Amino acid sequence: MNPSTPGGPIELTILMPCLNEAETLAVCIEKAQGFLARSGIAGEVLISDNGSTDGSQQIATDLGARVSEAPRRGYGAALINGIENARGRYIIMGDADDSYDFVNLDGFVERLRGGADLVMGNRFKGGIAPGAMPPLHKYLGNPVLSGIGQLFFRPNIGDFHCGLRGFNKDRIRDLDLQTTGMEFASEMVVKSSLARYRIEEVPTTLKKDGRSRPPHLRSWHDGWRHLRFLLLFAPRWLFVYPGLVAFFLGALAVGILSFGGVTIAGVGFDVTTMVYASALCVIGYQSLLFFWLTKLFATQEGFLPASPRYRAIVAKWSAERGLLIGLALFLLGVVIGIVQVARWGSLDFGPQDATQVIRIAIPSALGIMLGFQTIMMSFFSGVLTTPRRQVRPDAVIES
Repeated sequence: MNPSTPGGPIELTILMPCLNEAETLAVCIEKAQGFLARSGIAGEVLISDNGSTDGSQQIATDLGARVSEAPRRGYGAALINGIENARGRYIIMGDADDSYDFVNLDGFVERLRGGADLVMGNRFKGGIAPGAMPPLHKYLGNPVLSGIGQLFFRPNIGDFHCGLRGFNKDRIRDLDLQTTGMEFASEMVVKSSLARYRIEEVPTTLKKDGRSRPPHLRSWHDGWRHLRFLLLFAPRWLFVYPGLVAFFLGALAVGILSFGGVTIAGVGFDVTTMVYASALCVIGYQSLLFFWLTKLFATQEGFLPASPRYRAIVAKWSAERGLLIGLALFLLGVVIGIVQVARWGSLDFGPQDATQVIRIAIPSALGIMLGFQTIMMSFFSGVLTTPRRQVRPDAVIES
């Protein structure tokens, strides 16, 4: 705590997750305490320890920092524990490897006091020291992931994964952040964006960390985890847009070719194209169904917020309506098939023109498949939307 305000209310918690950071933890704590003393801010330095075995806890305690033991392992788990135990109204978090600038946090505090919910550091604007960030991260990983994050969620920040960031504790706790690994950093930005929080950024510097051991990060593995997380929280980009393109292109091609072959620029398209077009249509439709089920599950479990328009659609939708739509598609396919069999019967079940048979069979099979998928989706969506009581945390389920 800032010695100038002993026992008073704490405005700022400087939070550092820690896992065996004995080499650099002391200098980080001293810099953070120096900032609090210089600025006159009533604050504390909180170390959320993730199971250190190198004496990091004692180092922090000896320097007057508060230590909270995180019960679960993981970067996100340590930060969730720290946020739950922080005493300040605002929190500024940063790694304890001496790569972030804990001396100059004035910009973060100023923006937080001004009403920002989340203040991100921008290392690309503040300056990255030589050797502080691997070239793969600097020129590929961070720019690409930040660009994807900006495209999907529009947070209007240039450094999506900066680890030095400040936030209003109560506002971030309202997001009910869940991830316990490296995805936590992305989850905070994504959910803040989806909740329409006020997000701002300030320049900050990054220098080479002071540890002799390699960092905990694994470039390709962690990069993929972040990308996967961004895609899962952007179901429109993952499911809807590709699904719509595939479904309508496939359906359009099947519809046109049902009346006969087409030649474009000297290239003929006929029943073989219909087969692949129907597969494209089914893939697109399946993607759209996955979107609906993913959205239902994510909103039910609190992973994604539900917009007023989405709530209105869900209120009008019912599993029974889906079943009726699916049954209609299924029966349409069956009727087309029956008509084809009747035509075959009129020929005494003799030989038929293979091209014409396939031209009719494909729409029939397509209707049956789309109808069956819709029926199954409707049953599953009914399971997801069935009202249920909350399971008590101490409940024991026997297998």
